[in-house]
Amino acid sequence: MATAFKPDETFRGDFRYSNSAAAVLRFPFPFVEDRYMYGINLEPHTRPGSSGAFAVAFDVDEHYVAECAERALSLAQDPGRCLVLPHMHEAEWDTLELIMESLAADYPEHFTLEREGLDWTWTNRPLGLHQTFRFGDAGTLPYPPFEYITRQAQGDFTLQDQRDGTLYIDGGITTTQADWSLAFDVGMTFHEWHGPVPLAHQAGVFDRALQYLMRVRYGHPARRLNWTLTVNPRLDTSPENYPIWGPDRASLTPENIADRLFLRVELQTFYRLPRSNALLFGIRAYLANLADLTRVPKWGRRLHRVMRDLHPEVVGYKGITRYHDVLVNHLAQFDDGAPTSPGIAPDVDALREM
Repeated sequence: MATAFKPDETFRGDFRYSNSAAAVLRFPFPFVEDRYMYGINLEPHTRPGSSGAFAVAFDVDEHYVAECAERALSLAQDPGRCLVLPHMHEAEWDTLELIMESLAADYPEHFTLEREGLDWTWTNRPLGLHQTFRFGDAGTLPYPPFEYITRQAQGDFTLQDQRDGTLYIDGGITTTQADWSLAFDVGMTFHEWHGPVPLAHQAGVFDRALQYLMRVRYGHPARRLNWTLTVNPRLDTSPENYPIWGPDRASLTPENIADRLFLRVELQTFYRLPRSNALLFGIRAYLANLADLTRVPKWGRRLHRVMRDLHPEVVGYKGITRYHDVLVNHLAQFDDGAPTSPGIAPDVDALREM
């Protein structure tokens, strides 16, 4: 069944955004138990998984066309959101090949890739694109290869070069990031990039994660989930634009928090690239507000318990401090004290009536 896209959605200004019932039920809810603390939580990116979002290499959902338009708008305003260091040229073509092959295989009704030697033709029906180019020749594409294909994918991507016993963030495209800057982080090592995260370094989380990631093999990708909270369905919460979105945190009230506060989940995927040996990090952001999430009884109970018992340093790091009490008080009404099953699956086939 073809995806029903919603091209008129917006992620700024009037925020015309909503999730269908199907989109809520396939949402990658990030909490596997009734409490949360940092962990590696890496697993093979195999199919199927406990969320519909895990069923393909690069998920395409009802927000695809609108999210690609939002990316184009962000890049038009700030072309520096896409930045790849010169030595990552081969990784750019690796990325283009991986994403094109994956989308064509997983969504043949939407994407087609035809190859005759190095002469390739790419068709993207949802975006109305048809491009013939020569693989390896950037001059035959309207954008550099990494930017060309990531403009046509949901979520952000970074390119990690593996050398000197660590990973370096040596390229990326970031228009949907949760308060971090590619321009600031490019060239950093794995530990430097994650430096601001409290508590996790002392627990050795990043040491273990780095060792795992450096052992990811070609053809055996990995994934993990990360989360934060966002006021309004805003994809661009970059530090550069903090004056635009930062004040939103002060606008939440008991009356509007259900509709205006969104759980923002990143499905992070990690692919070893064949020619360059680089790692491609996909950072796909999903948004669902409290009103939608609490229509899944298990998620409503668990969300209350997780937010109520968050470590104070995590509350601060996630930017929740200003409205934490309002959030917990709102969620309490959805927690009847019943036990919850392990894992992130919703355990229902239909949403609870509002």
